[in-house]
Amino acid sequence: MLNKILGGLYGQALGDAWGMPALLTPEATWEYFGGWVETFMPAPEDHPVHAGLPAGRVTDDTEQAFALAQAILSEGRVSAEGTARALMAWYERIGGDRSPYVGPSTRRAIQALKRGEDLYQVGRFGDTNGAAMRVSPVGLMHPGDSKGAIADAYLSCIPTHHTNVAVSGAAAVAAAIATAMRSEARLEDIVEVAKDAAMVGLKMGHVWMGASVARRIDLALEIVRGPGDERERLQALYDVVGAGLAITEAVPAAFGVLVMAEGDIHRTAMYGAALSGDADTVTAIACAIAGAWRGIEAFDPKWLEQLRLANPELDFEAVAEELYQLVTQ
Repeated sequence: MLNKILGGLYGQALGDAWGMPALLTPEATWEYFGGWVETFMPAPEDHPVHAGLPAGRVTDDTEQAFALAQAILSEGRVSAEGTARALMAWYERIGGDRSPYVGPSTRRAIQALKRGEDLYQVGRFGDTNGAAMRVSPVGLMHPGDSKGAIADAYLSCIPTHHTNVAVSGAAAVAAAIATAMRSEARLEDIVEVAKDAAMVGLKMGHVWMGASVARRIDLALEIVRGPGDERERLQALYDVVGAGLAITEAVPAAFGVLVMAEGDIHRTAMYGAALSGDADTVTAIACAIAGAWRGIEAFDPKWLEQLRLANPELDFEAVAEELYQLVTQ
């Protein structure tokens, strides 16, 4: 089980860093990099969000996931209050008011929390992908237990993304990771559990407008399994499902990328970066699931070393070991 927890944590970071330099459209990314992004690359100097980040560096997706993991380990459980404290501490640490890559729902909610507003109300308009991009530790602490993953995913959404649409997406990702940790799990099982979890999550939180995450996962899979070469299918995924900030785009797109790559870590990362848009988030989600499914053995040791060097503040092994102890105690 430890190898799957490590795979999930490293997968989150690998996907985040691999997608980080991608530009806003598939055409722009392909033209800038001259083809597939086949390894970690620095962000282009004029990148609208990640300018200045070096190759292998993660973004807020993984920073928040590790902040959530630390909150879980401190309390021995997931709570809305612990999640809020962890996110507020992270926000202050990175200078969130000035950071270009803090998402709109997270920024709005944390600024409201700093003003002393109600924890259970500040996230009532949060419908972007921040809840899903950070939820991987919740899935990792519930191996094989999709119901537990859904319940705790909801708690982790409350401070910033307390809408039924956002809970639906976060529940899908957490349940997928929980299922991926079963030794006998098939990729088809992971996807089916994710869709079921999305439907359950849609009944939680403040009601808000948004497409069905479950049905859009189906749409994404129809596209990636359809006609055309890899680039054509990714372009269709971008054009029809989208790869933007909305959780109803990013989560279905992540499952599309994952299935198109058949859960292979390298191809998942390459396809996610080529998809572009909010590529760091889409690829972080997809690779966290793939990593939990394939385990740490599926990673090239060179990738792991580069992630450690580019992100020295993230102790992957220590966090994985502590999550393992929490799960097995």
